[in-house]
Amino acid sequence: GICFGAQLFFIAFCRRMGLNGANSAEIDPEAEHPVVDLLPEQKKISEKGGTMRLGGHEIVLKPGTKLFKAYGKKRVVERFRHRYHLIPEYAHRFEGGGLVISAMDKDRRIINAIEIEGDHWMVGTQFHPEFTSRPEKPSPIYSDFISAALKRKRRESKKS
Repeated sequence: GICFGAQLFFIAFCRRMGLNGANSAEIDPEAEHPVVDLLPEQKKISEKGGTMRLGGHEIVLKPGTKLFKAYGKKRVVERFRHRYHLIPEYAHRFEGGGLVISAMDKDRRIINAIEIEGDHWMVGTQFHPEFTSRPEKPSPIYSDFISAALKRKRRESKKS
């Protein structure tokens, strides 16, 4: 999932892990567990025009993750356009329970990507890889996702 899709992916994961009442403060401002909320610097802003976390930002990828495999390096610059983020305290609660925090901002304050452990390709990003993808040079995330899907299809067709 990308951006809001990653946020919904995280909400669903939290609920599946038994955190009833997990939601986004954007969807339900009264959520019992707001696992997705405004970035701290966004909470002070009342006039929304041009105030999102925008543009290219350096992110740090965790070695051994699907994202690290896709990019082949630890630091990359990706483009962002968001106000809401995954709340680290909730994400850290589920690390080791199948959730992997695979990318953070360079200051380690903002979670930029999550994954589910295992051989399936489930990755959620707060950044927008489509902003830098080109027909002849797709984002490494898209290339790796398509490769994983083809690999799985071949594996499934051998079973039948």
